[in-house]
Amino acid sequence: MPRHSKLDFHLTTLVIAAIAILALGAAADAGNMPPRNPFLADSVYPLGHGDSGQQDALPVAGPQYPGASLDSSEIQYNHTGPGQFGAYTSSPYPDGRRVIWSNGLDRIVKVDFDSFDTLATYWVEGARRWTEEDAEPAIARFDESNEGITSIFQAFRQASKLRDISSVYTVVDIDNTYYVGNKTGLITAYTDADPNDPASDIIEKATFQLPPEVTGLTVGMNMTFDGWIIIPTEHGYVVAVSRDFKTHHVVRLLHSEGAEEKATRKTGYGWVRNGVAIDDAGGLYIASQNHMHKAVWTGSRLSTDSADGAWTARYLNSWTHGSGATPSLMGFGDEDRFVVITDGEPLMNVVLFWRDGIPEGWSAPEGAPDRRIAGMLPAHMGDPDLEKIQSEQSVVVADYGALVVNNVPRNPPWYLPARAQSLLVSYLGSNPRYQPYGVQKFAWDPEQKELRHAWVNKEVSSPSCVPVVSYPSGRVYLIGARNNKWTLEALEWGNGRSAFHTEIGGQRYNPLFSGTEIDDAGHIHYGTPWGRVRLVPSSK
Repeated sequence: MPRHSKLDFHLTTLVIAAIAILALGAAADAGNMPPRNPFLADSVYPLGHGDSGQQDALPVAGPQYPGASLDSSEIQYNHTGPGQFGAYTSSPYPDGRRVIWSNGLDRIVKVDFDSFDTLATYWVEGARRWTEEDAEPAIARFDESNEGITSIFQAFRQASKLRDISSVYTVVDIDNTYYVGNKTGLITAYTDADPNDPASDIIEKATFQLPPEVTGLTVGMNMTFDGWIIIPTEHGYVVAVSRDFKTHHVVRLLHSEGAEEKATRKTGYGWVRNGVAIDDAGGLYIASQNHMHKAVWTGSRLSTDSADGAWTARYLNSWTHGSGATPSLMGFGDEDRFVVITDGEPLMNVVLFWRDGIPEGWSAPEGAPDRRIAGMLPAHMGDPDLEKIQSEQSVVVADYGALVVNNVPRNPPWYLPARAQSLLVSYLGSNPRYQPYGVQKFAWDPEQKELRHAWVNKEVSSPSCVPVVSYPSGRVYLIGARNNKWTLEALEWGNGRSAFHTEIGGQRYNPLFSGTEIDDAGHIHYGTPWGRVRLVPSSK
């Protein structure tokens, strides 16, 4: 190896540093990041979708290139039980440690941030306890075969237990209190038996029952920037609850009359189907079956009055089930400011609504049903002949970009009812026969005031996971599949090209509609049908 002078060494170091700074600057300067909510846990992932704006975009760098495949020493697997769709990182404890809170079908757990081992478990009263002995035969069967009628039947058996899950949306606050809501409208606050010891038992701190006039299943949970918990229900009620559970306020969204009768054939398809995005001025953004709503938290009450800045706007919904997306916020500071969803058309559109006042003289795009709509384009995945595509996922937003993935299975068997076809992308999604392909990004042009198609990657498959963007890395990460193995995929946010793909492994590592998360150390983790996985490659 040739020797270099100290001057050469220092010059090389400076050049590398300059390149790194320029690269990070380019990613960071692409847009303003959303403000941090001071009442959420001091971590990069304190609630579903990462922040109150529900962007699925994080201020932490992701992996650079972990290699072609990961070995067992680079994969941490924890059997935390089924239904662990999200996991949320605490604030640092007095000794600097953190925990990861999560809940599922049968338990609430605290997992050590460093070791990924379970520190404490709180068992859900009355729920069946699912063991590793239950999980391992199922994993082995799917590894042996994940195609055909027998595998579809096995997928149905595994999926049927998820009907008993009582809560998906949860929040960790700045004091490391973990709020969980169940189907009956009971909100429970869990905390540490010893607030100075992250390994201490999980205890129930307090409970709050939604008032009897508030009907419908809870469908989300978020927190205002002054520390109030916001909970919408499928019948169009919105409840603000103080963190000590002593005070609450209720409002009902406009156009929700008869929402009890407007629910469709199955749970999860109510008049409101998804959670709420919140801005730092008290704006609450909720999608119902035909309208996008902005309600307002004034600091002392909830309002649907236009005098307080509230509004409703129609979106297209010939599919009749409404949007499958939790609203995502785009634009902060002096940028153009929007709320983003996919609509209810069979070939869904990505739709941007002006979040505040509509610009003077604004004309909505052709075909848009409301003047508040700033942009509306079909998510055709680069195929102009595509007739239908619907996603059950939030639109991923970073800077002025909005990204959606294709979750429509290929080659569904003739005997499988349409409403059961999600089995093909959930438990069987890595199989080349069924796995869908396509990731598409849209971008707002602030100069021309126009939403445009940015890029499509037709080679990458994201069967069921929710992707995540790293602002510093300038990449979007997702759990994909190649050759019937689950993979970590990284795409360049700017142009959609594949940065890398890394093989994770077989059916144990199925993401099953969970969020792809990046923790505070830059490691990818996500939920599986039977537990949780974190990727800790030796070369990050």
